[in-house]
Amino acid sequence: MLYGDLQFFDIIIFAAIAIFIIYRLRSVLGKRTGFQKNISDQKPKYKEETEQIDQIPSLLDNETKLGEVYRKVPDFNHKQFLEGAKKAFELIITSFNNGDKKTLKDLVSKDVYLAFEKAIDNKENNSSSQFYSLIIEGVEAAKVENNTISISINFISEQMLNNDEGKIVKNKDTWTFEKGVNSSNPIWTLTQT
Repeated sequence: MLYGDLQFFDIIIFAAIAIFIIYRLRSVLGKRTGFQKNISDQKPKYKEETEQIDQIPSLLDNETKLGEVYRKVPDFNHKQFLEGAKKAFELIITSFNNGDKKTLKDLVSKDVYLAFEKAIDNKENNSSSQFYSLIIEGVEAAKVENNTISISINFISEQMLNNDEGKIVKNKDTWTFEKGVNSSNPIWTLTQT
């Protein structure tokens, strides 16, 4: 009978431990009576401001002017834009040097196209020129007006002539790209050089 008595004491000890744990949990966690305010319903008064500030990512010193675009176009992506601008610069200059008017027509505005076309017709382009290096020095200007995003970029490019690394020409250009705010087309148009 000794063994049966121990089972009874085990049950009592475990029940006491369970009651103690429930008591401690209730005193630490408390109990909900239904009259407390729902904390998730309370919204800070400055939420709109904080959301807008949070939408502007950290920009480099030479990119701070892009903050104006972020304030008016929340889904703008400056990294994607700058990479696309570099690719567009290379493509437009290469197309110009090779006299490829068809490619130019799709990437530039009518006024810029006419200037490039005139230069190509006057043989002012150099088909032996190749890119050596290209960097974006910074953002000259950025604005959103009349549902159009307009961003001016300073490029520094080095072009090699006749495949000779001794003949490298360094150029600094400021180009302005534009795109409609609601445009789903990822291609920006070069409007000024």
